[in-house]
Amino acid sequence: MAEVSKEIQDKALEVLEIAKNTGKIKKGVNETTKAIEKGAAKLVLVAKDVNPAEITMHLSPLCKEKNILLVEIASKEELGTAAGLAVSTVAAAVVDEGEGKKILKDIASKLKPEENK
Repeated sequence: MAEVSKEIQDKALEVLEIAKNTGKIKKGVNETTKAIEKGAAKLVLVAKDVNPAEITMHLSPLCKEKNILLVEIASKEELGTAAGLAVSTVAAAVVDEGEGKKILKDIASKLKPEENK
């Protein structure tokens, strides 16, 4: 998984927060996995500090296969907070970005060129 800048992580968390209020999100590994498999996810966020790593290992190849953006977030606490949870979460998916459309496009434009080389 490619290392992403703090700026992109922050933007991804911002899209998640906006989508939580104005769109639709999925929280947790199971819901996130289902959203990816259905092709419903537009952006997937995965925490880096997952232990054991096997919990989220399947998400990256799934996202690649379905051509869905995946951003690694530094901590599951940060991810849980952005998802509006009182607890940490290891994965979340933005299904409907709501008012976060412009920021999501910005993230996509920054991430996509590397993958197309």
